[in-house]
Amino acid sequence: MVLTLSIVVCMNTRIMDKFQIENYIAQLSIDCVIFGYKDKQLKVLISKLSFGDNLWSLPGGYILNTESIDDAASRILKDRTGLDNIYLEQFKAFGGKDRIVDSEYRDLVRSGLRKFDSERFNDEVIDWVTGRFVCIGYYALVDLNKVEPKIGEFEEFLKWKCIEELPKLTHDHNEIVASAHQALRQNLDEKLIGFNLLPETFTMREVKELYEAVHDKEFSMNNFQKKILGLNVLDRLGKKFTGAQNRAPFLYKFKK
Repeated sequence: MVLTLSIVVCMNTRIMDKFQIENYIAQLSIDCVIFGYKDKQLKVLISKLSFGDNLWSLPGGYILNTESIDDAASRILKDRTGLDNIYLEQFKAFGGKDRIVDSEYRDLVRSGLRKFDSERFNDEVIDWVTGRFVCIGYYALVDLNKVEPKIGEFEEFLKWKCIEELPKLTHDHNEIVASAHQALRQNLDEKLIGFNLLPETFTMREVKELYEAVHDKEFSMNNFQKKILGLNVLDRLGKKFTGAQNRAPFLYKFKK
């Protein structure tokens, strides 16, 4: 995000310091759509903010003058998930002239920061934070079971929500999620990135269920299996014994 969570990510190790706006590239920020997969559902990690009335947001941050955009995105994702080597892709820039300045949430953010710490977030900092920003959107794919979400300074909690059940998010964050979802669908086959959402070993049915969750439609098992095996990207392992031996499905893993 460009406002509250941006400060959280950049400053969570320096809570008592004044926010130094000169350390960051002006009017440029990063928002992250963190996708996870569980119980046959595609999920997104969102944050419940600690001020305002039921405010939800995407995690994000600012870009230090000393780092590249990709390095900043990787830093932000590690801060939020505790994971290294996350699959991360830049998908779109968001630069509407009114995406923050005329946002219905702008005044809530300004008053919230001022009440939280008026010395560290003085008028100059608040004007900078709530001014116009161009956002660079990234999406990340993670094994949901390995993530340990870390709350920030202005958050009550972080929560995984099914993409179809997302609440109204601050500013244009619902639009950002929709664009990230569209990019994920387009790249699922071309770049074979869906396996980043699965555990190390999986059955063909589990792969099919993941594709169905991302595309929100059903696939024929025979046609789907033929397509995936034809890509020659999977190693077949032993069978996954959960019941009758003759019905045990094969386990697969992604080729290194």
